[in-house]
Amino acid sequence: MILRPATPDDAPAMSRILWDCVEISLPFLPQLHTRDEHVAWFRGSLMPEHQVWVAEVDGEVAGYIGWRDGWIRHLFVHPDAQGRGIGPALLARALEARRPMQLWTFQQNARARRFYEARGFRPVEFTEGEGNEEKAPDVRYLWEP
Repeated sequence: MILRPATPDDAPAMSRILWDCVEISLPFLPQLHTRDEHVAWFRGSLMPEHQVWVAEVDGEVAGYIGWRDGWIRHLFVHPDAQGRGIGPALLARALEARRPMQLWTFQQNARARRFYEARGFRPVEFTEGEGNEEKAPDVRYLWEP
């Protein structure tokens, strides 16, 4: 596995990862955007405004993370690549600065919740989803070094 900063050329692979995660691992969520809209958002918003890193396995992008200002905005690993240490490696990269970090995940996403809690994140706020695009109940987590 290779961790490296993302480039605009990674946006299509990142879009595929996000799309497949919603379809396969998060079936309770709607697909609100097309793959092309995701690519445009990665290139036009996430990458310019955040630190974004990808994990490559056998020359293919298998996961990515984006963070800034104490917030993890996205962390996704393709369903076919989960369970291989990619998520922990990406998260460790974002936490290297040893500063408090927050993130939101969906209450129904039990796997993600277990993942974060096993790494020292603790839930600090639960909502009914009024603040997210999907309108799905979510939970805010906080990690403190």
